[in-house]
Amino acid sequence: MPLSNNVIGTINFLAVLLSIPIIGAGIWLASEPDNSCLKLLQWPVIILGILILVVALAGVVGAFWRITWLLFFYLVTMLILIILLTSLVVFIYMVTNKGSGHLAPSRNYLEYRLKDYSGWLRRRVQSSYKWDRIRNCLASTSMCAQLNQSYHSAQDFFNARISPIQSGCCKPPTKCGFTFVNPTYWISPINTAIDMDCLLWSNDQTQLCYACDSCKAGLLANLKKDWRRANLILVITLVALICVYLIGWCAFRNAKTEELFRRYKQGYV
Repeated sequence: MPLSNNVIGTINFLAVLLSIPIIGAGIWLASEPDNSCLKLLQWPVIILGILILVVALAGVVGAFWRITWLLFFYLVTMLILIILLTSLVVFIYMVTNKGSGHLAPSRNYLEYRLKDYSGWLRRRVQSSYKWDRIRNCLASTSMCAQLNQSYHSAQDFFNARISPIQSGCCKPPTKCGFTFVNPTYWISPINTAIDMDCLLWSNDQTQLCYACDSCKAGLLANLKKDWRRANLILVITLVALICVYLIGWCAFRNAKTEELFRRYKQGYV
């Protein structure tokens, strides 16, 4: 059975390689400012990727060193991890299936409403205790200051394609009717009663619209975009991992059948 073990070991090594995109997706999410302020998905993805890596390595060792119980451990545990990864992929799709930006009059950028997003995501930001920590994290970044460096006239800013989180947190909602001074300084609102966010806006550069629902919605819009990108990587990796697992399982089953047949011919059974 040495040739069969080498084949199984090689197949299991492919599973080792497939763990790398999963871990990489988690690390990429952790590096994004919005995800670093709202730690939800990156650690489950990283941990799942590491578990797949460890189990796949166990399968490689079990194959090349002919440790049958380690191969059984690999087959059973990898199946569980594939189920968990499938569940994670479906979960990400479900919670990011709702919510999109809305065009504002005479603006090129989009604006966002908190009520458009899934209830599960909204609950992650609606609690004042949770949001105070998140807003302090967002306020410590340079995302709003970057707008002042990039856009100096109202028309340039109105024609800009800024990120959802910049749209929600760094400026007041368009419907409030504020007059542009610079991207993070606005005066003379037409109607502050039209929306609570209009009252919450502050020209204090440490406050801006970080307390607004539009900021929470912008954060969720950014999360949705990042999670969808990460989910695409997970889906592709999941399909490849299932194929590798099925090929490995068939190779292992065939190897065991060949071994039993060989032992039968030698008179052991």
